[in-house]
Amino acid sequence: RDQVVLATKCGVTHTDHGLDCDARPEVIRASIEGSLRRLQTDHVDLYYLHRPDPKVPVEVVAETMAELIAEGKILRWGVSEHSVDDIRRAHKICPLTAVQSRYAMIYREHERDDVMDTCEELGIVSETIALPETASREEILDKIAILNSDERIHGILVQLPLPEGLARFEPEILSSIDPRKDVDGFHPLNAGRLAAGLPALAPCTPAGCIRMLDLAGIPIEGRRAVVIGRSNIVGKPMARLLLARNATVTVCHSRTEDLASIAREADILVAAIGRAGFVTADMVKPGATVIDVGINRIAPKKLAGDVDFEAVREVAGAITPVPGGVGLLTVAMLMQNVVQAAEMQLGISNE
Repeated sequence: RDQVVLATKCGVTHTDHGLDCDARPEVIRASIEGSLRRLQTDHVDLYYLHRPDPKVPVEVVAETMAELIAEGKILRWGVSEHSVDDIRRAHKICPLTAVQSRYAMIYREHERDDVMDTCEELGIVSETIALPETASREEILDKIAILNSDERIHGILVQLPLPEGLARFEPEILSSIDPRKDVDGFHPLNAGRLAAGLPALAPCTPAGCIRMLDLAGIPIEGRRAVVIGRSNIVGKPMARLLLARNATVTVCHSRTEDLASIAREADILVAAIGRAGFVTADMVKPGATVIDVGINRIAPKKLAGDVDFEAVREVAGAITPVPGGVGLLTVAMLMQNVVQAAEMQLGISNE
């Protein structure tokens, strides 16, 4: 059920139904075809068997799925393993996340509300610790130390950017979080593990971009990927995740010469530079996939991404909107990181 909620939060069209333990192939097929009718489509990108009862004949399901894939009705299917419910049953607790937040930035309050609402829907206990913008470095570090030592808390994130007077302490503050609880994936240890190709809590926005590509069936391996932006939050981890999936990756930034010509070589173009409308149609290869990570205030009640959406959509093969695109996946991946962090701390294998 939690995955269905995530699908809703991510704007993914979905349907949900039950499957009897003794379901025969024809019953499974009829159930799936019924889902297609409810979605008013002739195929689905992903069909998920949600935490099946041990009595459900998974072999029969697999055989039926293979037939439906051959017929083009399903592109991929999978079986859910661990979830919030598994952790709750095994340890009689709920995964917890503590969110240390401030409200000065545009869209941040909505972002915080999305996180809190999604936690509630998934059964994750969350807490917002709102410190004043006048809070000192010591106060923040003391609060993080308390959360680090609290065994009930499995995830901690600090809302960025920090107030102007604290910005210079950002590396120290982020490094003070227990890396096992670093659900934003910003701790140097997690960044280093990601760079080394080792398991790590990955930053949520880049991880969400990879998940989006996978769910859309867009291949990564062997493709030319260009990332515009080199921040520690998006640009660098985005490049590392693409590289881990065997893409050929180029990172561009403010000092890159002839950036437009490099961008035009990309099969996958990720814009994360923080300048509204920076990527124009003449910078995009026809048919390329364009992922817009930027979010910029251009009017009191209007946001825009780093991509000139209306112009680029005429050239791109696929493109994400702003708002309503990558940000939704960011929240979903944060939830996944919270569950992963809880599993690690409680010794639950996710294999």
